[in-house]
Amino acid sequence: MEKKRIFIAIQYLEIGGAEQSLIGMLHALDYDKYDVDLFVYRHHGELMNSIPKTVRLLPEISSYAALTKPIKEIMRHGHVCVAMGRMLAKWRSKRFIKRSHAKESIAIFQYVADYVTPILPSLKRYGEYDLAISYLIPHNIVRDKVLARKKWAWIHTDYSFVEIDNVDELPAWSAYDRIAAVSEDVAKAFIEKFPELKEKVFVFENILSENEVRERASYAVEGDDLSLIKDFEGIRLCSVGRFSYPKAFDRAVEICKLLTKMGVKLRWYLIGYGGEEEKIRQAIRTHGMEEHFIILGKKVNPYPYINACDVYVQPSRYEGKAVTVREAQILCKPVVITEYATAHSQVAHGVDGVIVPNDVEGAAQGIFELIKDSGLRERIISYLEGHHYGNEGEVRIIDQVLGIAKKGENTKKCENIEC
Repeated sequence: MEKKRIFIAIQYLEIGGAEQSLIGMLHALDYDKYDVDLFVYRHHGELMNSIPKTVRLLPEISSYAALTKPIKEIMRHGHVCVAMGRMLAKWRSKRFIKRSHAKESIAIFQYVADYVTPILPSLKRYGEYDLAISYLIPHNIVRDKVLARKKWAWIHTDYSFVEIDNVDELPAWSAYDRIAAVSEDVAKAFIEKFPELKEKVFVFENILSENEVRERASYAVEGDDLSLIKDFEGIRLCSVGRFSYPKAFDRAVEICKLLTKMGVKLRWYLIGYGGEEEKIRQAIRTHGMEEHFIILGKKVNPYPYINACDVYVQPSRYEGKAVTVREAQILCKPVVITEYATAHSQVAHGVDGVIVPNDVEGAAQGIFELIKDSGLRERIISYLEGHHYGNEGEVRIIDQVLGIAKKGENTKKCENIEC
């Protein structure tokens, strides 16, 4: 049987939930069935080394790489048009935020794509694909620059909590055959924004391998961070993610302070990186949490650190579907998540984790109750030990759509996505 050709595009492969999800999918695909071309706009990020050898990494193209580099840098390298497009998008985004009274907007990504995509070189030189996947917004590039029989776009964000320019964004989504949402709640929120696209939307969950997560959790790591965690005689909390407004790590510092006031001996370890690092550090100084809230920074392999802690906490203001929550559950750690809109699609309260109110006082009280209830923690751990959270079989959806599902395979999940 002739292999099917798949094209996948993503901006870069820094450590992040969507990027890790893509790596999981790449490792789950059957390369006896597929030839996969991966186009990373900018060959940057720690996860570049995690790309399977069976994937063909397409060459970096400088004008595409310029989409995520500092504007001053790309100006020096002659990408004036890209720089101008990005500056126009920034100006337009500020006008949109002012007009819509939004606290936060991701409209700028669509505006950048609108201005810059027309001047980018075509990718049709690589021939026709059976399936082309645009893995992160904006989706103009795969729509306009790639030749494929079918095209899918991915949605990772809970659209009920972000402001977008619906009118401007709709044409990009409409051009795709199917739109893959990482959870049922993400799908519902997206459909509320774009009801006319309802028939295109289906659920394709983030793919995680239990074996890989557990194996990597056992790896030796450099430095003293891990031993410092293990040697601490108290409750060890852990959070992982990008330092950004949705993740609410600035708010986690306040939660930590309330827990210490309740008499809990604890340290809260934070793994990640991002633009809000100084804001988090300022919160630590303001609340006097230097001994209790510890920023460990970026870790290529966060699993040994999660494994060394007692409880994993996801304090987000909103989420699509947090990959790190599943990873912690695979490692049999009691998880605490705030009650953001998609929370109940990921955690069964009191069964495989705990959902706490989405505010500082309520979250602190919920975490306190879990810490004090050792019996509940043990029951959650016991449940996690007896259940599977790996889902490599999710890629069978692609098999069905491309007509190569094996006879007898369970394709029930795929019934609503026939193209």
